[in-house]
Amino acid sequence: MTEQITQTLKDSPRARWTAMFLVSFAMFTGYLFTEVISPLKTIIEKSSLGWNSTDYGLVVSAYGWFNVFLVMLIIVGILLDKFGIRFSSVTSAITMVIGAGIKYYAFVGNFAPDATILGLDIRVFYASFGFALFGVGVEYAGITASKAIVKWFKGKEMALAMGLQVAIARLGSFVPLFFGAKIAKMFNVSTPVLFGFLFLNIGLITFITYNIMDKKLDAQLASESDSEEDKFKFSDLKVIFFNRGFWYIAALCVLFYSAVFPFYKYGPDLMVNKFGVSETWAGVIPSLVPFGTIFLTPLFGSIYDKKGKGASMMVLGSFILVIVHVIYYLPFVTSIWIAVLNAILLGIGFSLVPSAMWPSVPKIIPERQLGTAFATIFWVQNWGLMGIPFAVGVVLDKLNPGVAEAISAGQAVKYDYTNTWLIFIALTVLAVVFAFLLKAEDKKKGYGLQLPNMK
Repeated sequence: MTEQITQTLKDSPRARWTAMFLVSFAMFTGYLFTEVISPLKTIIEKSSLGWNSTDYGLVVSAYGWFNVFLVMLIIVGILLDKFGIRFSSVTSAITMVIGAGIKYYAFVGNFAPDATILGLDIRVFYASFGFALFGVGVEYAGITASKAIVKWFKGKEMALAMGLQVAIARLGSFVPLFFGAKIAKMFNVSTPVLFGFLFLNIGLITFITYNIMDKKLDAQLASESDSEEDKFKFSDLKVIFFNRGFWYIAALCVLFYSAVFPFYKYGPDLMVNKFGVSETWAGVIPSLVPFGTIFLTPLFGSIYDKKGKGASMMVLGSFILVIVHVIYYLPFVTSIWIAVLNAILLGIGFSLVPSAMWPSVPKIIPERQLGTAFATIFWVQNWGLMGIPFAVGVVLDKLNPGVAEAISAGQAVKYDYTNTWLIFIALTVLAVVFAFLLKAEDKKKGYGLQLPNMK
């Protein structure tokens, strides 16, 4: 009887799927705020804020400042392995709320005209600083959610659970991309930011609710973290840092995600300037990417659970992204319908790789080091999430001199994205290379990336 009670929560489908939903909803709120100004670039440039592409690129790239330069992701990964999921979930959620609050203040604060901090427009500074702090929180929450899924689903439907967690989170990306510009037009630019801030507070409550379940599970199972031999030790870091397969996944991650998430930031503006979409509807086509993954990521995750072929899925997904960005690059492709179909194709590629990549990490790295492993991958990823949006903004301004000023003055001019888009093509080609390297390493070391997850 005691043994049955011990297994109740983890082995109960209702309990483990409820736990998955709770952490997923918290991540939904984080993803929502991450993309809250993504469809607003054109509107912001025409507003009293008067930002140009470089200013916008600086703000959206600030997401990775603290994660990268202060090595915060490595630090929070170690905190996760040392202090556990419950501590990390609440701490990460509070950090997100504080950072989001600062970013909202940047849009609504009563600042003196032409005020600056560190040579930056004061609103740009506060928006960037708040987003940088938020970035620490949401990435911390992401690795915490990943470790929570492994804890509840290892040996069961792990890839499906991770796929559903990612799908629900990406619904958060879809919401601002689809509705953000409309809300800003109905009210003002700051209103979508306010909505995102309020949702994050709900996400904090969701994490607290999850913690109640997690505490019960630990009590029932006499948590694995209580075993001395399974406790995280700093000496274990060599298992991560001297593992070639791990670094291939990390490289694939940064290249792949750098070709997708910055598309959320600039895709709406591309639709306005190249495909002639109105600024009110600019985010709708890019929103098809996360919307499509809501259905496809769990599907591909379930296939990985039952059939395997994870490494092959990562190769195929990376190759699809090459095709997508080449199509968006071609100057003569200006049909809205092609843009729509291409966004759907991007959603397919964006479903294949993560549905196989994240469940593959526990096959390479022991569970007690997973927090640090996920954190290190996220840290590498943040170099791209920080650098690529800023680089695209700078290159766009350099290749389109005077366009930002003309738009701010009310002139009907457009950006030419053609050569700027070569950045995305280069990233996707390199992603294919590292996907093949990972598949070869798996064949050599026998990680089991091509094998099913369910036992």
